[in-house]
Amino acid sequence: MSKLNEQANGVYIISATPFTDHGELDLASADSLIDFYLEKGVSGITILGMMGEAHKLTEEEALSFMQRVLARVNGQVPVVVGVSHASHRHVERLAKTAMDNGAAGVMLAPGPNLATDPQVENYYLSVAQLLGNEVPICLQDFPQSTRVHTSVPVMLRLIEALPQIVMLKHEDLPGMRKLSQLRSQSEALGLRRISVLVGNGGLFLPQELARGADGAMTGFAWPEMLVQVCQAYAEGNPGHGEDIFDCYLPLLRHEFQYGIGLGLRKEALRRRGAIKSAAVRQPGPVLDRIDLQELSGLMARLERKLADKGLN
Repeated sequence: MSKLNEQANGVYIISATPFTDHGELDLASADSLIDFYLEKGVSGITILGMMGEAHKLTEEEALSFMQRVLARVNGQVPVVVGVSHASHRHVERLAKTAMDNGAAGVMLAPGPNLATDPQVENYYLSVAQLLGNEVPICLQDFPQSTRVHTSVPVMLRLIEALPQIVMLKHEDLPGMRKLSQLRSQSEALGLRRISVLVGNGGLFLPQELARGADGAMTGFAWPEMLVQVCQAYAEGNPGHGEDIFDCYLPLLRHEFQYGIGLGLRKEALRRRGAIKSAAVRQPGPVLDRIDLQELSGLMARLERKLADKGLN
């Protein structure tokens, strides 16, 4: 498998982590989930992210899941492994193990309690030194979760200082102006252009693609929509991309709900045959009868809209 680089584009789906109804890691469903993602045409797969419940896995489980996914993918698409952790030593061990097992690169969010630009910058400089030049890094900017703000000037300095940083996972909110500033200021300074893939469930995907994003790195339960929208923009047909996006927007918005969104995503994946159980490892959301009915209504509405437009 070739390593992650600045030309990465398309959809790097954020994989869920399947569990049994009793909360045990379900590796058989990991196989079917990876097959599902590949069948939908994703360009890459990202595992052990925040919505992949990485923080709820033991180190042994994380390694087991990673190895199972890498074996199932078997080089068909690049796999990026989330390695974020409060401990530099843990980041180093997981990152190097991932690369040894065939990962294309790693995703790294800033450590906790970083309050200033110098602290954020020094964090990445110190971790990158540990990992070395042979480990490509996707810098994850998700302050809604990490509570750490990574400014555009810090990103620009890191891009200049660290050739290992080849990708930004952009999911600040609101963040579209930040994306525009990164692109324009990077060009003005003559810096190399890194890949930018966007998160936040894909909720702002059309606008972000128009502002210079190269694709999406998120986990919507209908990855084919993300793939089709990115393809439309890449082919110079943004209007068609927005038409596709609009069909899925009610479900996209519904899945974006904080607190319950992962439960909805996993239930949709279960209904679509990708995983056996929709269980979220505790502590986590448990859907009630009304939640399930709402999801059923939205899924039925989507099927009608796709049929009406000849998109199904």
